[in-house]
Amino acid sequence: MSEIVVLSGSPSEDSRSNVVLKYIGSTLQEKEFLVTHISVRDIPWDVLFKAEFNSLVIQNLTSLIQGAEGVIVGTPVYKSAYSGVLKALLDILPQDVLEDTPVLPLMTGGSPSHLLAMEYTLKPLLASLKGVNLKGVYLVDHQIDKTKVANPIVHTKAHERLTKQVEYFAEIVSKKQTEILTTTKY
Repeated sequence: MSEIVVLSGSPSEDSRSNVVLKYIGSTLQEKEFLVTHISVRDIPWDVLFKAEFNSLVIQNLTSLIQGAEGVIVGTPVYKSAYSGVLKALLDILPQDVLEDTPVLPLMTGGSPSHLLAMEYTLKPLLASLKGVNLKGVYLVDHQIDKTKVANPIVHTKAHERLTKQVEYFAEIVSKKQTEILTTTKY
């Protein structure tokens, strides 16, 4: 069993990003991965606002992420970039928190016009934390039905893209887990 951390950068509890991240998490759990969901909403506002990088909640989050074999980071697009609250959280984590960790970036936005936000904002941010970025998935709001929990992706091609990326992510995480197990045996 592998540990995967799913980090939601949405300040809204019922956002499309959160719905898709929960769907991805349940898909990975069906593949027998251990998945932990974390939301920026789980972090006390004063810890973020005051950048309390030594707080217990940030230390615990750091340990959780550093112990993961894979991380998924999802966020809605705001002003052609990731959410500000996600940036505030990532800014107070250690500079190498994602070192050598496969990261699947996910963004949701109102139109295809913001497609490059992933390439020009989210991926460079994750790379600066030493994450190994995968291709990632950008979904347009109309491709997601928040009322459908079992499969919120209502656009066939979008669902195929997401499925392909999640399967590739799972394969990489499994290989990483196998490598860890074989190198720790006597």
